[in-house]
Amino acid sequence: MARRYEITLMLLLYTVGIQVYALIIKIFSLFNPKARHFINGRKAIFEQIAARIDVTQKHIWFHFASLGEFEQGRPVLEKLKDKYPQKKIVVTFFSPSGYEIRKNYALADVFYLPLDSKSNAKRFIEAINPELAIFTKYEFWHYYFKELHDRAIPLYLISGIFRPDQAFFKWYGGFYRNILSFVTYFFVQNEESETLLKSIGINKVTINGDTRFDRVFENAQTPKKLALIEQFIGNSPTLICGSTWPEDENLISALPGKYPDWKFIIAPHEIHDNHIESIEKQFPAGSLRFSVFSSQLNADDSEIPARTAQVLIIDNIGMLSSLYQYGKMAHIGGGFGAGIHNTLEAAAFGLPVIFGPKYDKFQEAKDLIALGAAKTIVTEIELIKAFEELMNNEKAANDAKKYVEDKKGATDQIISMITKAN
Repeated sequence: MARRYEITLMLLLYTVGIQVYALIIKIFSLFNPKARHFINGRKAIFEQIAARIDVTQKHIWFHFASLGEFEQGRPVLEKLKDKYPQKKIVVTFFSPSGYEIRKNYALADVFYLPLDSKSNAKRFIEAINPELAIFTKYEFWHYYFKELHDRAIPLYLISGIFRPDQAFFKWYGGFYRNILSFVTYFFVQNEESETLLKSIGINKVTINGDTRFDRVFENAQTPKKLALIEQFIGNSPTLICGSTWPEDENLISALPGKYPDWKFIIAPHEIHDNHIESIEKQFPAGSLRFSVFSSQLNADDSEIPARTAQVLIIDNIGMLSSLYQYGKMAHIGGGFGAGIHNTLEAAAFGLPVIFGPKYDKFQEAKDLIALGAAKTIVTEIELIKAFEELMNNEKAANDAKKYVEDKKGATDQIISMITKAN
């Protein structure tokens, strides 16, 4: 009785919390572009779905929190589509940073996920008619999970990763554990996750690793050639700075003056004008925007500043995964904020990586440090030291590449188990 009361109370708080969150986002949408996308993208969402989805057909539903989770689950999606080309796929995103970039993805109908509520979950699942649902790594929505469970629609979590500090494993976590009980099967990344789930009575779990390894390995085998990047770097060793934030860029600005023989390519996480301008100010000796360089493609060589520019700023989205093929080393952003971004894309090309101190939630970062293929830094002095230790370290480069190669294979295991069960 006490447990039932606790879950009922927590469900009430959860429902109110979702409504408060929606109100806050509406307020932020008045001045924040991301929040505005979040709200506008969900307007008339069920009409959008009805116009594009044939409800008489079954669909495979993939949900991703954001772009990173999409890239993580993408190998499973694409292999399923390749194996069953007649299957229809629906992809949903919670975050604008995923939806706005992948809304025209060719292999699926892509939508924002309506906020979690009993009525939204019922309407949405009726609208897309899923035969199974696959969530990647994060996001546990009570009403969606329960609706799938009540309709006996299989729900899989792939590349899951769990930590002891999560609410599922706390004394007060009964409501959250109840959400996990609606999942048909868990495919997790490591032994700790399996152990934690089994400690709360969830035994339908297998350690399969991280599907990102398959994605980044595949990308490294057939990277898109970028002629302008080749023109910019020439024969110079190059540091690729991926998904950087101001704290990263402030430290990186110390490097060009000390290493004049190197080129530096910065692909920031945010590409709005104010951020790009702030990066340019960090490099008073001169930098070049990719958009400017690109517009001068047909100019005479004498007019192209890339001949002398040492720093190239990528002011567009979508190039980063291909940029790493031209690097000798990488600096991965986000380590001074919520957590580092994707280190594996760089490692797959054999690039040793440097990042800030917030990496504790990322097993691959810990593994790369243990191998000597990565360094974590906080200060400018530490960055310079790490840069010099890795700049000609062939063992670190080889170990980074081998680490990715050795970890691939999760996708095939997941596909095999899901198809056998369905």
